[in-house]
Amino acid sequence: MKSTGDPSIDALFTVGKGKVEFVEVPELGFVVIDGEGAPGDEAFANALQALYSVSYTAHFAVKKASGEAPRVMALEALWWLEGADAQATMERFALGEASTEESDRDQWRWRAMIMQLPPIDEAVIARAISEAKAKKDNPALDVVRYERWAEGPSAQIMHIGPYSTEQTSIVELHKAIASHGSRPRGRHHEIYLGDPRTSAPEKLRTILRQPIEPAV
Repeated sequence: MKSTGDPSIDALFTVGKGKVEFVEVPELGFVVIDGEGAPGDEAFANALQALYSVSYTAHFAVKKASGEAPRVMALEALWWLEGADAQATMERFALGEASTEESDRDQWRWRAMIMQLPPIDEAVIARAISEAKAKKDNPALDVVRYERWAEGPSAQIMHIGPYSTEQTSIVELHKAIASHGSRPRGRHHEIYLGDPRTSAPEKLRTILRQPIEPAV
């Protein structure tokens, strides 16, 4: 991944293959859309299209105004379940006792998002959303929003290969979290550094991140 020009942000995306790293994720700005269902559903596809449309519109607006603009960042997503059995199900995934492929993917909740680097802020994004709506008919543009979020202490690992084989890396990630004297909190986080449309499945790179807290 190309440098953002901010070493503290670059460090969050510099992850060695198969190595679990512990990081502190500061408050950052994102354009986000919340939804539910499998990643192959139309709602998720519309969300991705809306997020990229707004992000590139903001990028070019800043570049036109100042002559330069921060790069458009990688797609990210949070994934989780809700309901009485959600916690137990997520724990089974973390232990390798169940895989996401075995679950009812229509029940998954997600937040798709793209980080926005300074000077892109809420005002720039508001204008970009309006411009994107004028150009494209996409229902997801009605629910895209700008949000600042501090993820805090987290553990992460680089997974290389198809999304369907992430389970092995997820298990390693959670083993390292336990050995660290910590426990998971919050939602499973994926950062997609590879493009499945142009990359061979075995070469896809995905950062798997899990917020943590002390186990005591």
